[in-house]
Amino acid sequence: MTSPSASMPEVVTRFAPSPTGFLHIGGARTALFNYLYAQRHNGKFLVRVEDTDRERSTEAAVQAIFDGLSWLGLFADDEPVFQHARADRHREVVNELLERGAAYRDFTSAEETGRLRDLAKAERRTFESPWRDRAPTVDDLTQAHVVRFRRPLPGQVVVEDEVQGTVSWANEDLDDLVLLRSDGAPTYNLAVVVDDHDMGVTHVIRGDDHLNNAARQSLIYDALGWTRPTFAHIPLIHGPDGAKLSKRHGAQAVHEYAEMGYLPEAMRNYLARLGWSHGDDELFSDAQAAEWFDLAGVGKAPARLDFDKLAHVNAHWIRLADDDRLAKLTLDVHLARGHALGPDDEVRLTRALPFIKDRAKTTLELADQTAFVLKPRPIAIEPKGRDLLAGEAGERIGRLRDRLALFESWDVFALEAELRVFAEEEAVGFGKIGPAARAALTGGSTSPDIAKTLAALGREESLGRLNDALQQTI
Repeated sequence: MTSPSASMPEVVTRFAPSPTGFLHIGGARTALFNYLYAQRHNGKFLVRVEDTDRERSTEAAVQAIFDGLSWLGLFADDEPVFQHARADRHREVVNELLERGAAYRDFTSAEETGRLRDLAKAERRTFESPWRDRAPTVDDLTQAHVVRFRRPLPGQVVVEDEVQGTVSWANEDLDDLVLLRSDGAPTYNLAVVVDDHDMGVTHVIRGDDHLNNAARQSLIYDALGWTRPTFAHIPLIHGPDGAKLSKRHGAQAVHEYAEMGYLPEAMRNYLARLGWSHGDDELFSDAQAAEWFDLAGVGKAPARLDFDKLAHVNAHWIRLADDDRLAKLTLDVHLARGHALGPDDEVRLTRALPFIKDRAKTTLELADQTAFVLKPRPIAIEPKGRDLLAGEAGERIGRLRDRLALFESWDVFALEAELRVFAEEEAVGFGKIGPAARAALTGGSTSPDIAKTLAALGREESLGRLNDALQQTI
């Protein structure tokens, strides 16, 4: 990878997860903010996998991160960068820092370093390596050692953060961080600076738990004569109770939200609004989010996860979703629950969705409310349903069956009209017909009104279920 050129986009953002676990909901929001900011400015959104911790980084975690980003629809504009593959470039920059006098070799043993750190802590001062101003001999260079950054003293480092405002640190309060470990492995803060520079990153948008890193990284940028990126440190996500998000608050990983029946467009909408605002707008499209998103709208206070609001947003996007797509998602839920797919199940499911989607907040609820169309015949009728079909009510359902057998137009509006006429001819309110008809058609399961239930099931299935029910109750 080469240094950025003048031909690169004006704005380049990046999402840089560590592959030591799943894609956390907070990381997903960070990725979204970077994506939207790049979109807003016609820039580039990049992904870098920070896998320098080889012991904790796993292929499964890498895949989980990419699966989560893919589900959310956040795709990088270039191929992802894997940080560990750039170790030679990181070491090259360390050599440059050594040549500039901005780094030094520290031959202090790990045990001695620990002792000196404890002493410095007890004396309430910053740890200083005895090698900071000591030149190594030829013999020293044969010994294992780390390379440290030589922070400038005295002075302070000031960061103009787009969210946090002006933040400053006294240099004397920052220790000389390790750049290369004794085994030659680059450390996090060094690798981040080198990679962000080489990738042409102009805006570093990340959680405010990285704010202190901005101080150390800024000093490295300055020592190399590189232009610092614009920093924007966004507050973390807290649980509904205001405490730091944890397992006790419920789902943390992106894949858990997918399994709980949320749509990716709903998650994008909700996450964008979680810590950022555009007036009072709560529901907005991807295009609107990309047009509106700016760092000025990001608040300084931690955002609180609110499952009720998420459900409200998800219900909105379910209502707008394509029925064929919803049918496939809902069918996946049924299959995960152990349903054996019948030949016409998906067709009936797709017909049912327009009648029930306005009442569902998740695809799990869609599955609950469409279970009636997937029941294999003959349907087992609950004892309460059998009672509803006894005597005169059963005879009435028989007459309804005979009437519907002559009815060709299976359109929901035509069925509603036909049922009204039938009730008038029977001289009863529909409350005397609906419960028994539902018991016959669904076994007693939740379903929309009878005309919609008939339309969803289709003519052949509806008449078959009515016949089965009447035979069971004779």
